[in-house]
Amino acid sequence: MRITARTGPELTARQVYEIWRIRDVVFAVEQQCDEPDVDGVDLREDCTHLWVADEHGVIQSYLRTYLDQGVRKVGRVATLKEARGRGLAGALLREVIDRWGDREIRLGAQAYLEDWYAIFGFVTTGPHFMEAGIDHVPMSRQPS
Repeated sequence: MRITARTGPELTARQVYEIWRIRDVVFAVEQQCDEPDVDGVDLREDCTHLWVADEHGVIQSYLRTYLDQGVRKVGRVATLKEARGRGLAGALLREVIDRWGDREIRLGAQAYLEDWYAIFGFVTTGPHFMEAGIDHVPMSRQPS
C-alpha cells in the first residue's frame, strides 16, 4: 500500500478531480450530505491531502488534514464502498499521527465511527452535533 501526500498547491488537476470524485461518491451520493463539499480549504498551503489509489490512479481511500486556529484537524475521511475493510483509512490516519502526532489533533467524527477513532487514541470532547445532515461527535487526540 502506497500513501500519497500532497499539499493544496502541489495538487495536479487530475488529483483534484480524483479527490472530488471520491468525496462526491461517498458523501453526496452514498451519504446524501446536505452541505457543499468545496469549502475553500483544499488548496490552502496548510492543507495536506493523503490517499491510497489503485494501479489506475483511482483513489480508494482519502482524507485531508489542515490547521484550524493553529490546531491540526482531520476531515473528509472517505473510502469507496468496494475498498472498505482493507485497513486503508486506518493506514491514512496512522500516517497523520506519525507526521503530526506530537501535537493535538482534532476531528468531527461521524457518530457511528466514534469507537473506531478511539482505537487511534481519540477521545470524545463534547456533545453530538449535526453536520451535513449527519450525526457527528467532536474528538481530540493529545500529543504522543
